[in-house]
Amino acid sequence: MGAIHSHELSHGDSPTTILVHEHDLILQALDALETILSRLEAGGAPDPAYFEKAVEFLKTFADKCHHGKEEDLLFKAMVNRGFPLQGGPIGVMLSEHETGRAFIRGMADATARLGADSSAARQVIDSGRGYIQLLRAHIAKENTILFPMADRVLTPEDQAGLAVAFDRFEAQETGAGVHEASLALLEALKAGAK
Repeated sequence: MGAIHSHELSHGDSPTTILVHEHDLILQALDALETILSRLEAGGAPDPAYFEKAVEFLKTFADKCHHGKEEDLLFKAMVNRGFPLQGGPIGVMLSEHETGRAFIRGMADATARLGADSSAARQVIDSGRGYIQLLRAHIAKENTILFPMADRVLTPEDQAGLAVAFDRFEAQETGAGVHEASLALLEALKAGAK
């Protein structure tokens, strides 16, 4: 099944439904990355171009677009409805986003050294696997705990406002065509892992 742009979901979809759909796309990328990491770990030749694409997808789609909507919009709406910013579930999610960014930086740094540094492949594997493990657990927590909490506390007006804000965020913060380019990158990652 081809990827669906979040705007092609029905306009009645809640903001958390849009985020869950984005989680599905991120999980597809993680599955593909895991396949390539396993090949590298088994002694396969490193493919810097593949890892550059993976880093680009994770930085642009998973972090800037997806985590940006969570941090700048959803979490703030939840705080406005009484959730603590620090110390509660939102604080945990924010901390995990930062840990994920560190893993992406580690993978990017090591990818740039592939072929020139014998330790680079191991760092790509370790950073990649760390990110995959973190994000799978993180997504499960958001899908099963945090998002249902959000759906309980956010009013219909909050939800409608967030849906509009998500569209505006994609247009202004991530830029025109970035979502489509990210989906094309995802398809390339999946094809490369076949």
